[in-house]
Amino acid sequence: MPFTARQVRAMGLIADTFAPAADGIPAPTDVGSHELALRIAEANPRAGELTQLRLLLDAWDSRALGLALTGRPRRFSSLSQGERERVLLSLSDSSVGAKRALFQGLKTASLFPYYLVGGQPLWQPMGYDGPLGRVDSPPPAVIRPTVPARDADLSCDVVVVGSGAGGGTAAGVLAQAGLDVVVLEAGGFHDERHFDGGEETGFLDLYALAPQSTAEGQVALVAGRGLGGGTVVNYSTSFRTPDRVREEWASYGARQFADDEYAASMDAVCARLGVNTDHDKAAPRDAILERGARALGWDVAAMPRNVRGCDQDVECGRCGMGCRIGAKQSTAKTWLEDAARAGARILTGVKVRQVVTSFGRATGAEGTTAEGHRIRVRARAVVVAAGAIQTPALLQRSGLTNPNIGRYLRLHPATAVWGRMDERVDGWVGAMQSRYVDALTDLDGRGYGVLFETAPLTPAFGTGFVNWRGGADFRQRMDELGRTLGIAVIVRDRDPGGTVRIGRDGEPVVRYTLSPQDTDHLVKGLVGGARIAEAAGARWIASTHHRTVSYEPGVRGSVGSFESDLRTAGAAPATMALAALHIMGSVRMGGAAETSAVDPDGRTWEIDGLYVADASCFPTASGVNPMISIESIAHMTATRLAARLV
Repeated sequence: MPFTARQVRAMGLIADTFAPAADGIPAPTDVGSHELALRIAEANPRAGELTQLRLLLDAWDSRALGLALTGRPRRFSSLSQGERERVLLSLSDSSVGAKRALFQGLKTASLFPYYLVGGQPLWQPMGYDGPLGRVDSPPPAVIRPTVPARDADLSCDVVVVGSGAGGGTAAGVLAQAGLDVVVLEAGGFHDERHFDGGEETGFLDLYALAPQSTAEGQVALVAGRGLGGGTVVNYSTSFRTPDRVREEWASYGARQFADDEYAASMDAVCARLGVNTDHDKAAPRDAILERGARALGWDVAAMPRNVRGCDQDVECGRCGMGCRIGAKQSTAKTWLEDAARAGARILTGVKVRQVVTSFGRATGAEGTTAEGHRIRVRARAVVVAAGAIQTPALLQRSGLTNPNIGRYLRLHPATAVWGRMDERVDGWVGAMQSRYVDALTDLDGRGYGVLFETAPLTPAFGTGFVNWRGGADFRQRMDELGRTLGIAVIVRDRDPGGTVRIGRDGEPVVRYTLSPQDTDHLVKGLVGGARIAEAAGARWIASTHHRTVSYEPGVRGSVGSFESDLRTAGAAPATMALAALHIMGSVRMGGAAETSAVDPDGRTWEIDGLYVADASCFPTASGVNPMISIESIAHMTATRLAARLV
């Protein structure tokens, strides 16, 4: 059901309050971004949440809601710009978590699409040139997936659900072993023929639009969507699983993590992806990170990356929207091509609703397309690799009851320290990630702490981390983005982690709150990031708290006062910007059904022939960007399965 005119108008009122028009600057309603926000909202499969949004928009410009929000029965549309801003800030600064989460959701819905489509009036002041456009002569596609146009019944040896780091790798290994493989991917297929380096097409085509955050509003969820999954849009960072983490994982009962078997899988994965440190030219933001860290006496290292022929310049800085020159060795460029050449059948646009079982054994999978076509695949084995949110949801929908399915979710909650520089930073230029600092990765003697990196920062993505204290102030902060350094602070989170449980509609609900220990590590990471930024010459340093926490070295405050202010502000849900780009651990691998969801072979404890091969298998958080770990687990699991089936 489309949004009504009243609801669209309410969304426009809200968006125009977050970003009022100015001289030469259009408002969201001038560029239609408020309507885009509602189209994005319609992608949410949870009907109940859509109903709540409709009810909120219906009530937004009523006297009754005005009375509830301001104590006076006035319509929102009758308020001045300043009064409207104070209403929004009252939500942001509320002691009630639900109000803060509402503010956070409205801010995202208003500003993210606005900077997606606002064009040069928004981008020019910060120095961002906008989309690059499609390349003139893209290479021909090796993979030619089928988009089902009718109901279909298929048979094979193994059906693989998902095509990202886990599913793509598993499909390649199994198909090359001589097995008949069918891959079912919920998203579409996009490659160099489609990528234009722009945020609008990149985010709308290549990122999962739901769920967008944890239920409490603690962490925004960022995951890839489509053939190749997150490997198409990730930052090409290719860390092997650290030895200390391998030992920890082995202690949960999957001893192969500490043995040669897992090491051999990591070797195979790194070889297939062409992991190297030859493409290590420092982007401007990474050069500043390195300068600051070395001034503190901290080690800085080059990032291993899975790229071939990367330009390490403008192309690379837009690679989060898909690599236009085909340098990034995603699963769509590697394992899935191997699978296709070996005869695997790849279907896109198929959302798998359940695994089919018979007498305690998996016999296939069933899914539907957006047009309602039903796809049935019979198989000798099923490999689920839909990601650490959708994998446990699929297992739960399929009737599995092991209580560890959906537990121990890890998110590597990440935020940023902002440092305003005298020099140009241009966060959207240069290698995706080319430097890292691991000085604080062990804050507790057990290998838990924070990792410092940078990330390509395009305007719309940046809106999530720039706090809002009024429309004019926010626009100024965004205009300064070209001279602002963002140091990513990535926390290796611990037990108990979060949960994934399906609602009555069968869709996943993610719950996660930061533990006191992880909050302490987050604060220490923010302080460490501030020290790096100050040593690199930053004039103004801030966190991402909705209530500004900042200082100006040598002018106002100090790193000591910054730490004190951070601890006062805390990290309760929806008080600051936290995002998860590494989603892991909700179907833990281990040695016993009492403590894990799958056995050391990756097989579920309840259903024979049903395997999991993605980030959800992680016993604990990897502590580093997880792509190589995911692919190595998938390689190892698929190799074991192939030996059993061939």
